[in-house]
Amino acid sequence: MTKSKIKVILTGGCFDILHYGHIYFLKKAKSLGDYLVVAIESDKRIRVLKGEGRPIHSQKQRKEILKSLKFVDQVIILKDKMTDRDYLKLIVKTRPAIIAVTKSDPILNKKQEQAKIAGAKVVEISKIKSPSTSEIIKKMELL
Repeated sequence: MTKSKIKVILTGGCFDILHYGHIYFLKKAKSLGDYLVVAIESDKRIRVLKGEGRPIHSQKQRKEILKSLKFVDQVIILKDKMTDRDYLKLIVKTRPAIIAVTKSDPILNKKQEQAKIAGAKVVEISKIKSPSTSEIIKKMELL
């Protein structure tokens, strides 16, 4: 397969405590193409999004965990303060054919606009019934 024919899929997230919902999503994303790139939020960004005490795993640990999955081809750690322009630069640099997002993504419209600029398509992947990282943490604290 020549490089020009490789269909790149780009997705992103925190992926703090890897769980079944993550595995399902990443496998579905990979099935859309040939080369899956996962962009992960930095530790500082996760603290802003999820609060103190998070992430559970450092960005380096999360990167290694994700890289160990056979269906993940590349993992990128994002900058601490990503702007819309930074995300667009990442998309243009990565040149994905598809950007995989979770159905009901709160910033879907923004991602669709950026994908259009970069010549990519956004594909929504349905969530499955599976505890989130936050739910797993809450349940573990009760034990």
